[in-house]
Amino acid sequence: MRREPFDKMNVVPFIDIVLVLLVIVLATATFVTNQTIKVDLPTASSQKDEETKSITIAINKEGEYFYNKEALPFEQIKERLLKLDPKKDIVSLHTDQKSEFQNFVNVIDILKEKGFENISIVTKR
Repeated sequence: MRREPFDKMNVVPFIDIVLVLLVIVLATATFVTNQTIKVDLPTASSQKDEETKSITIAINKEGEYFYNKEALPFEQIKERLLKLDPKKDIVSLHTDQKSEFQNFVNVIDILKEKGFENISIVTKR
C-alpha cells in the first residue's frame, strides 16, 4: 500500500468548530454584560400581589445604625428585624469600610437567626 504525500489540509471541520465556539461566546457575552436576563413575564388573571418590603440597614464609621435612613439604636433595629417576614422581605446591608466588623456581625447574626433568605451586602466596584 502506497501513501500519498501530505500536501493539503482540510480546514472545513476546523471552520465549523470555530463558528460554533464564536456563537457560544457571543451568546454568553450578552449575559455577562447585562448581568441579568431580561424576561417579559406572561400575565394571568389570578395574579396575586405579594407585599414585599425592601429594608435598608446602614452602619456608618462611628458605629451608628440606620434603618431606612432613620438613626436607631441597635436594640430597636433588632426588634424591627424580628418583626419582618424572612421569606418575603429583602434586606440590604450597607456598612462603612472603617466601621467595626462586630457591628456588621451583629446584624448578620440577627438575620441568620431569623432565617432571612433575601440578604444583599452592598459594596462598591
